[in-house]
Amino acid sequence: MLQIHQFPCLSDNYGFLVHDPESGETACIDTPEALVILREAAAKGWTITQIWNTHWHPDHAGGNEAIKAATGCRVTAPAAEASRIPAIDRSVGAGDTVTLGNYEAEVIDVGGHTMGHIAYHMPRAGVAFVGDSVFALGCGRMFEGDPKQFWTSLQRIKALPEETRLYCAHEYTAANAKFALHADPANDALKRYAAEITAKRDRDEPTVPTVLSRELATNPFLRADDPVLMEIWGGNTPHETFAALRAGKDGF
Repeated sequence: MLQIHQFPCLSDNYGFLVHDPESGETACIDTPEALVILREAAAKGWTITQIWNTHWHPDHAGGNEAIKAATGCRVTAPAAEASRIPAIDRSVGAGDTVTLGNYEAEVIDVGGHTMGHIAYHMPRAGVAFVGDSVFALGCGRMFEGDPKQFWTSLQRIKALPEETRLYCAHEYTAANAKFALHADPANDALKRYAAEITAKRDRDEPTVPTVLSRELATNPFLRADDPVLMEIWGGNTPHETFAALRAGKDGF
């Protein structure tokens, strides 16, 4: 069975090591803090054989060179951002697959936070590593894309099996919950979720991973096509509503 080790990096990132016991292969999902990642791998007795980058930002690809130098691993990264990501061995895009032992990951285009952002969906394991495209009760800032592109990207995440566990890259959930309650004040499922988040953070527990089914019911950015939110936020189309929500969160 696939093993996933999650641990904090930097101020609010998570590192993920994905290990296939049968083959002995280990993939590092993004490289926010090389020394911490190498230390965690050593503590587990795992050797990093691959790095899978989701996008070019330094808190996601900044440790590539140090980890590759220490382990000899191969780096896979989005083709659309290859010029900005160090130490790449293979560039991939939507529809490609990458493998870890006997496990396959499907590459999904989730551009919007950055233009070439990708996610890795591992159907057999029921997990997706989504970087900064979507968070528990939130989504990434729209640094490079436009609302229509970003909303289209989120449709690809929404189309995954509802039981998929989403491994997002930051512990932003408490702040996201505050905005979500402002954005969608009558959502009872959201109110229950927010209370659980507060309790978890009070115990210093992570809120990641989340489960897609819960996000579909509570995450305003995945619900921009809901008539209630479209009326509240004034969009004539879902991507206009998404744009209004994203602007609202940016200024919240």
